[in-house]
Amino acid sequence: MQEVSGSNPLCSTKPHAGSAMKRVIPFLLLFFSLGYCREVQSHGLLFEKWLRDTFFGGYEPTSHTQKWDIPASANKNHGRIPVNPKAAKQGTPISLGDALRQFDIDEPFLLIAGFWRQETPTQKAWTNVQTVRVEPETWQKLWHPVTRADLEKLDAIVKDPSLSLEEARKAAQAMKARVPFTKAVIQVNPKIDGNQRRLQCSLRFDDLFTHLAPSASPEPQAQPQVFGVPVPKTFMSPPRDL
Repeated sequence: MQEVSGSNPLCSTKPHAGSAMKRVIPFLLLFFSLGYCREVQSHGLLFEKWLRDTFFGGYEPTSHTQKWDIPASANKNHGRIPVNPKAAKQGTPISLGDALRQFDIDEPFLLIAGFWRQETPTQKAWTNVQTVRVEPETWQKLWHPVTRADLEKLDAIVKDPSLSLEEARKAAQAMKARVPFTKAVIQVNPKIDGNQRRLQCSLRFDDLFTHLAPSASPEPQAQPQVFGVPVPKTFMSPPRDL
């Protein structure tokens, strides 16, 4: 075999090429997974914008860190309570965001959860949308028996600057795998990498229907709706911005 000229370790047939490839593969996996996450997030933003424009007077958030994506003041016709819009692939967990902030919810809110499936490389179609009023007592039951002190301990490990990324991951996963976290419905998700150290949380697909929408079916709907208004069949997903 003729050796490819140049210094590109991916093309070289020299013995060190294998080790170079091993170093490159993790980077490529992270590269494409980040692109996928951004694509999913952008689809969720399209869903949220449609909700804001259709039902909440075109409300525009003032900050991406504000307490509610859609505050009660913008919800004049559907209960005058905050709204938490979420989007996820059909059958997968709903990402809820910061664990401590979610634990601290002490007022009723609307959870509008939209699920989608990939129809084409550039299109996702909505399969099931649920609009659920969640009372604070019900929300706290999903956290039981986890306490705020438990979350603070795990959060401190995630953000401990004295621990390397690998040490923090190992310690956080070990704590997550023990009671009380294993008994709670809401799942904690430590996010630890070179760009972030955050404690997030999520609600599994089946648990949404079991605990918050027991009379609804998780199966794909013929026409998903929100407040009787059909959700657009599909939103164009923008190409990955890698």
